[in-house]
Amino acid sequence: MIDVAVVGAGAIAPSHVEAYLRFSERCRIVAVVDIYPEKATRLVERFGLNAVVADDVHDVLGTGAPAASRVGSSGPDLVSVCTPPGTHASIAIDALDSGSAVLVEKPMSTSLAECDAMLAAAQRSGRLLSVVAQNRFRTPMMRLKRTLEAGLAGRILHAQVESYWWRGPSYYDLWWRGTWQSEGGGPTLNHAVHHLDALQWAMGLPVEVQAIMANLAHESSEVEDLSMAIMRFADGSLGQATSSVVHHGEEQQMVFQGERARVSVPWRVYASSPRANGFPDRDPGVEAEIERFAEAVPVLEHEGHAGQIDDVLTALESRRRPLVDGVEGRKTLELISAIYASAVTGSPVRLPLGLDSPYYSSRGLLETAPRYHEKLHSLTEFTSNEITTSPKER
Repeated sequence: MIDVAVVGAGAIAPSHVEAYLRFSERCRIVAVVDIYPEKATRLVERFGLNAVVADDVHDVLGTGAPAASRVGSSGPDLVSVCTPPGTHASIAIDALDSGSAVLVEKPMSTSLAECDAMLAAAQRSGRLLSVVAQNRFRTPMMRLKRTLEAGLAGRILHAQVESYWWRGPSYYDLWWRGTWQSEGGGPTLNHAVHHLDALQWAMGLPVEVQAIMANLAHESSEVEDLSMAIMRFADGSLGQATSSVVHHGEEQQMVFQGERARVSVPWRVYASSPRANGFPDRDPGVEAEIERFAEAVPVLEHEGHAGQIDDVLTALESRRRPLVDGVEGRKTLELISAIYASAVTGSPVRLPLGLDSPYYSSRGLLETAPRYHEKLHSLTEFTSNEITTSPKER
C-alpha cells in the first residue's frame, strides 16, 4: 500500500484526491497539508479521508515531527504537490530528500535553476519525480502522438497551438496569482503549459523562439494575459503558439500540418492531393489510412489526473520511470522560459538556454519583466474555488 500526502488544499487538490481514491486498493491518503489548515480540514471532511491535517509539510516528512509519527516513521511514500508554482521547488526537494517520491503540479517550477535543483534531489535520493501533464493521458492526445510518431501525416511542416482561456479580473485577486514572484507568469506558464508540453512531446524543443506579450484586460495583475510565439524547429519546420486568458469560448486546439495530411486535437484529419494545376482535391484514401491507425490505438482506461496517477503508482510498484518525469517537465519550462525571454527582450532566443542566461534563474524575469499593473487585491481563497477546464477533447 502506497501512503500519499497531498500538499496544498486549493482548487487543484480535489483532482488529485479523486484520482487517488479510484485506486484505493493500491494507495491511501494519509495526510493533507495546507498553510491554512482549515482548508486542509475541509478537504479531508469533503472526501471522508482518514488523514492527518497539518499546516507545514515538514510535519509529515520523515521522523521526529508530531504529525509524522502518525503518518509513519519514514513519512509518506508519495507527495502530491498542489501548491502555488513559486513553492514547488522547495517542497519537492525537501520531500525527495526525506525519502518520498514526488508528483508535482504544473508548472514544474518557475525557473530552470529550480528544475535542476529538483532533478538533483531526485538523483541523490533515488526517488521518483513526476510532473503533472494530464493532457498526455487522454485518448485523443495519445492517438495524435502515435500518428505523428508513425509518420502517417508525413513530415510536419507547421504546428499550431491555440491555448485559449478566459478569466475575469477577479481571478487574479487570489493571493498568489498575478505576480511574477509567486505565480511566475501568466497564461503562458499556468494555462498553456499543457499545450506547450504536448507540443514539445510531439515535436521536440524548437531551436529558436520569437515572442511578444501584453496585459490587455486584467488591471490587478502584474503578469501577461496574452502571448504569441513563433518557433523554428531543428528540421526547419515552424510553429506558433498563442497563450491567452482573454479568449471568449475557450476554444483550444493543436494542429499539425504534415506533407500528407493535417491531424489535430480535438481529433480531426484532413488530407489533400494536388490536381495537375496544383490546386487541392481532398484525399479520402490518406484520411482513411490515418483514421484506421488512430482507431487501433487503445482507449485509455484512466484519463487526465487519474491516468497520470495510475502511471505514477505503477512506476512506484514496478520501479520504472513514469511517462512524465522531471526531465520532461524541465523541457516544457525551458520552452516557456524562452518565450518569456524573447517577449521581454524583443529579440529571438536560441535554445537550449545556457546556465549563463539571465532567464535560467528567476532573477532575469524578476528583474526585467514588465509589471503591467499593480496587484490590488490579495484574497486567501474564493468562496467558490472550483476549476473550470477546457471542453472535453473528442
